[in-house]
Amino acid sequence: MAFGKGRGNKRSSSTSYASTITMVVFVALCVIGVWMLSSNSIIPPQISQANTRTVISETERADVSASSNGNDEPEPTRQESDEHPTFEDNPGKLPDDAIKSEYEQQKSAKEKNEKTSSKARDEVQRETQSQETQQDNEKIPEEKEKNNKIMQESDEGRVKQVVKEFEKEQKEQRDEDSGAQSGNNKGTQEQEQEQEQGQGKEFPDVEQGKKDQDSNAEVTYTDKTKEEQPMETEQGGTSENSKNEENGQQQQQQDDQNSGKEENMENNTTSEENEKEQKSTKDENGQQDEHNTTEDESGSKEEQSTTKEDNVEQQQEEQKEEKRQESSEASGFGSGIPKESAESQKSWKSQATESKDEKQRQTTESNTIESIMVGKAWELCNATAGYDYIPCLDNEAAIKKLTSRRHFEHRERHCPEDPPTCLVSLPDGYKESIKWPESRNKIWYHNVPHTKLAEVKGHQNWVKVTGEFLTFPGGGTQFIHGALHYIDFLQQALKNIAWGKRTRVVLDVGCGVASFGGFLFERDVIAMSLAPKDEHEAQVQFALERKIPAISAVMGSKRLPFPSRVFDLIHCARCRVPWHNEGGMLLLELNRMLRPGGYFVWSATPVYQKLEEDVQIWKEMSALTKSMCWELVTINKDKLNGVGAAIYQKPTTNECYEKRKRNRPPMCKNNDDANAAWYVPLQACMHKVPTNVVERGCKWPVNWPRRLQTPPYWLNSSQMGIYGKPAPRDFTTDYEHWKHVVSKVYMNEIGLSWSNVRNVMDMRAVYGGFAAALKDLQVWVMNVVNINSPDTLPIIYERGLFGIYHDWCESFSTYPRSYDLLHADHLFSKLRPRCNLVPVMAEVDRIVRPGGKLIVRDEANVIREIENMLKSLHWDVHLTFSKHQEGILSAQKGFWRPDTSP
Repeated sequence: MAFGKGRGNKRSSSTSYASTITMVVFVALCVIGVWMLSSNSIIPPQISQANTRTVISETERADVSASSNGNDEPEPTRQESDEHPTFEDNPGKLPDDAIKSEYEQQKSAKEKNEKTSSKARDEVQRETQSQETQQDNEKIPEEKEKNNKIMQESDEGRVKQVVKEFEKEQKEQRDEDSGAQSGNNKGTQEQEQEQEQGQGKEFPDVEQGKKDQDSNAEVTYTDKTKEEQPMETEQGGTSENSKNEENGQQQQQQDDQNSGKEENMENNTTSEENEKEQKSTKDENGQQDEHNTTEDESGSKEEQSTTKEDNVEQQQEEQKEEKRQESSEASGFGSGIPKESAESQKSWKSQATESKDEKQRQTTESNTIESIMVGKAWELCNATAGYDYIPCLDNEAAIKKLTSRRHFEHRERHCPEDPPTCLVSLPDGYKESIKWPESRNKIWYHNVPHTKLAEVKGHQNWVKVTGEFLTFPGGGTQFIHGALHYIDFLQQALKNIAWGKRTRVVLDVGCGVASFGGFLFERDVIAMSLAPKDEHEAQVQFALERKIPAISAVMGSKRLPFPSRVFDLIHCARCRVPWHNEGGMLLLELNRMLRPGGYFVWSATPVYQKLEEDVQIWKEMSALTKSMCWELVTINKDKLNGVGAAIYQKPTTNECYEKRKRNRPPMCKNNDDANAAWYVPLQACMHKVPTNVVERGCKWPVNWPRRLQTPPYWLNSSQMGIYGKPAPRDFTTDYEHWKHVVSKVYMNEIGLSWSNVRNVMDMRAVYGGFAAALKDLQVWVMNVVNINSPDTLPIIYERGLFGIYHDWCESFSTYPRSYDLLHADHLFSKLRPRCNLVPVMAEVDRIVRPGGKLIVRDEANVIREIENMLKSLHWDVHLTFSKHQEGILSAQKGFWRPDTSP
């Protein structure tokens, strides 16, 4: 070639002519070379660097994409050399210049001078277009994956919030119980950050849950193995197994990278030298924990060391809790607070042990219901009561066998030996109930289609039929012109009543349609309204449909299912109860339930009328109350309504009892438990007033609303609480727990609307923390303490709430379609050893209104069983989530009923 010849002539020729020619040729070639280097014929270093940055960017995006998808395949990684970079998974075919040094590029340029500039330009253009096309193709799936990720995050956002709060409860309580809360706070914060930034890493079952979604936006979570879904206590750092797996993958990737590096650099080293270099690199990689992670994980070793210690402490604590759980009959309170302590059972009596004469019931059914609901065909109840069926009050077979009805035995509970599994029908034309407070004044006629009470009591402003509504003017037999005026009349008669401060919890006996209790809400007072299912057709059902607290019960031959010394005031307005008969047995039952220093308000004709019968009753009542040491505080007459009221006060000491000349009525025996109230026969005796300053009933509770959050004075720190802490601390912990759960989870994150929730039942209350957390809402809560649970119902009353004893193996004493929301915290897992859950779920369906809700927190396997039964009942299951053997479920009842009765 000319270039080669010119240079050769320069070295060999000495003539000036040759030198001149050579110099001219050399200068020309240099000019041409400079021009070619500055043109598009040769790829400049800047382009090579740009391509390098493009490859690195694409590789990093591929790393993030693979990580977020949670693939098990090795992730593409990058290794930087001191000389120049190499790549393992390059996006498409790259030009050789993209991975060569500047010196090699210049050398390559000189070699390419042999080719024509046009050919070089065309080649470069083809390569550049190929790169751009490849990069565009790679961006398409990345953009698509990014969009899918955004959609998943929007769908999973609400569920992840529930999960986060659910796990946070567990974590916080475990930290507190282990005594290392301060040391674990850092780990908790890091875990929360990982939850926000992990993009699905923490909950690998989210995608599976999304596949199971139905048209009702149901999200179902199931338990995973520890490899797939590590517990929260391990999320601050990776486990040893996962570290080993990562190191193995990294070593394999390094081997591949080294081999690729050797090929790209085109070194002339021998195969022996290559093996040595690979072995050396392998040894270095084996000493590193995470050599190819992102820059954000540079401090992971220190964090892993900290979380490792936390994990050890938490695992030890979990082992202790498991041992304690195995030795305890209780399986656990629930997510976020400790398991119930086995030792605490020794400090607390249950209603079952207190009620010595409790009817013994044993179940012969199998305790498993894995296959019960498969193909379950629900049927309508074939009962005479029809859509008003209450199984334990409408047991016609048992009522027919009664030998006496003198003490209203036929109005008391007589539960079927085999709890019913049928469903109660709906009245024709039933509609979703009217919201509170409008419901206090009117309800849909077709929801409670009874007119007899309107015909009998319409002139007393109890209830009237007005078109498609039943209207309630707010009156009653003793307050025709409205309950609110009557309530204020009582306050004026005795200032110390102090509605909403000193007096908070009231029992209204013979309540009628419960207008008295309905308007007491205006004075920040709650009333337990009570009336039998009798000829006053559906009076309690009217009350519940008006969204006023009430139960169906009668003062007959057995104690009412309430503790002793809990009601601040008991009210009777023409309640038709013969208080003076049978040695005053029924009035003595009120004495048992009335708090020392509490008031009994008796508004009846014997107080203000002079008919012969009324005069005789008044005479007998005066003698009885005097012998009971009740003080007649005042008698006042309401001129507007033309009625009068006598107000009595129960003594606060035993001094009067000791000074009585006659022991009539007698004092109860010392071993008679005043708190025993489950199927316990009435006795005509009185219990002494507590005199020990640390005994319940010795002092009046602090004023409302402070009493709601104040531990009762009689809770002793030396007494172990339900969850293993000192009782006062247990009380406070429970309250804080439920405030957190209600505000963070129940209000927003479980897919339920609270706009039409008024009547609420906590099916397994402990300290009443759930009800206390709902204080600021326009709801009331019936707290149910199970007879086989620790007897904490007095604590619930002490804090200004109310409740009742019950056994959920039997039907509840309320009408169908009574409640807007049922809450069951670890109820069903505790019932399974004692009774079949199918009748319990049939009872839940009976109590809840169409459109009503159910929230269940329980063991994961129980959650799955409840979910299956609810779906067979055509309930809309909004959310089920299970993790760490604990779960939560929310569902809503529809209008579905089986087509025909059996």
